[in-house]
Amino acid sequence: MNVALIPHPLAPFPVPTVPGWALPRGSVTDSAEAAFLAGAALNSLDNLVRSNPPWAGAWRQRLALTGAAAAMSVVGRAEDEAGLRDAWHLRPPGDDPGPAGRVLAAWRRLAERSPSVDVETLRLVTGQLGIRWSEALATLSDRVDVLTRAGTPAPFAAAAILRAVDTAAPDGELLGWWLADQVLALRLRWPLPVPLLMAEAQGAAFRRAGRGGRLRPAQEGFDTALCLAVAQGAARALRCAAEIAPRAARLQAVMPKLRAKGAGEAIALLLDDDAVPGTLTTPTLSRWGARRLFERLEALGGARELTGRSSFKLYGL
Repeated sequence: MNVALIPHPLAPFPVPTVPGWALPRGSVTDSAEAAFLAGAALNSLDNLVRSNPPWAGAWRQRLALTGAAAAMSVVGRAEDEAGLRDAWHLRPPGDDPGPAGRVLAAWRRLAERSPSVDVETLRLVTGQLGIRWSEALATLSDRVDVLTRAGTPAPFAAAAILRAVDTAAPDGELLGWWLADQVLALRLRWPLPVPLLMAEAQGAAFRRAGRGGRLRPAQEGFDTALCLAVAQGAARALRCAAEIAPRAARLQAVMPKLRAKGAGEAIALLLDDDAVPGTLTTPTLSRWGARRLFERLEALGGARELTGRSSFKLYGL
């Protein structure tokens, strides 16, 4: 059943869930069962994506942050979600966010742009991910196009692009996961990708039974594991949405109580991004006014302070 659009701006948005029977339990080795679970989970997620709730931007960017933190773990860096959030939001305008921040930039780009993979995009994203460019990587744009046009089921198309990246650049794993989400979005005809798979890269689906380590794209059983990762990622994304939806409803509910000039701009940013600096300034909102506004929102339960610090605060749903 499709999820209806929000009936009233102050009503909690009805977030679908993945049915319990569609969640992987125990060891699933049968490819048909794994594909069935992935399809059921994607159907639930598709309902939310097509409903396009007013807080969809914040939801996607929070998933992007989770994906970028998982990427840090895969490449052996220590930055967690809080560190990445600071690197991005607290840098001076226009400054380089550093290697970790550039990885977050790649996942933020994934979350906010229509799914598309051309050579120019590949060059930009490989640079952000710290991967050396090669002519072999340039061919991935055509490979994405072939997979999209061929009608390959979305999870299997995502697995195929991961194999293509592994062949073209064995050190390009992060790019493979980034492209896998692009391929999912293109196959499902979503207006914007949903950052799903990077956060599942080190999950149970890819653990090799009895031998340790993770399944690689060229190894037997990878497609099955990818289907399970899709199911788990979709369920996680919907849980994230279920946490954000009532907070967004509360934010909208307290809007009539706000008197600060420029409050509408701050509200729009909170609905569209993972975090907003407490020092936000706009043409109609001074830094002092922003501080008072966010303190008021926190007191009313319309926003959360995300860092726990007494200064350099960040706010979000």
